[in-house]
Amino acid sequence: MFSFQILFISLITLFFSTQPLFASPEDQQQLTVKQQEAVKKIVHDYIMNNPSIITGAIEALRQKEKLAVEIRASKALFERKSEIFDDPKSPVLGNTNGDLTIVEFFDYRCSYCKDMLDVIMNTVKTDGKIRLVMKELPILGPNSIMISRAALAAHNQNKYEEFHITFMRLKGSITDKTMLRIANSIGINDKKLKKDMNNDRIDTLLKNNLQLANALNIDGTPIFIIGNKIIPGTISLQALKQIIDQARKSK
Repeated sequence: MFSFQILFISLITLFFSTQPLFASPEDQQQLTVKQQEAVKKIVHDYIMNNPSIITGAIEALRQKEKLAVEIRASKALFERKSEIFDDPKSPVLGNTNGDLTIVEFFDYRCSYCKDMLDVIMNTVKTDGKIRLVMKELPILGPNSIMISRAALAAHNQNKYEEFHITFMRLKGSITDKTMLRIANSIGINDKKLKKDMNNDRIDTLLKNNLQLANALNIDGTPIFIIGNKIIPGTISLQALKQIIDQARKSK
């Protein structure tokens, strides 16, 4: 939050150039109550007559904070590269030996993630050399968590991709019973699925994904990581291809 105390001191300095910016306690005590009130009025009047000074200072601080966040995210991307791109517990779609990796953080109840399904999957299919790492990030409530657990359990039956595509295409809320019935309809053993959903390894993976997202300043879905770029939200097919081309050229 913007510090009005700093602004206050700066404005005092602006009007009283003979007054040191960081005056000693002894110097500050030399101001009488009347003088202090006069200073306050000058500062108040100046701010009221020049309101842009407040918005300008706030915007500058916001930009500084944004830059600091981006630097922390870039540092985490470098330091936790192995967890992001090569975690053996994260499902991988596309070409497992591809020359380029795309990481996607997503939630099954996220409408924007659903909008990106065909863009991503068609790109992976037509390109043929993309390795797609799936990072389950169920942040939209209990149903999101339930479906993510089921998806990771379906991975044990080599049915992750079928499960992922099927449930990304579904609209509306999904109950446990509905989820099991749909999973069974695409060839998944629902009894084994239900049992595997309670595996502690799934708890650990989801927890790790959330911690990783926090380190990367990810607070929404979808998020794509391609090369050294963190790309939030939806993206057009053309823009995606351009980013992929740039990532390959910079390798």
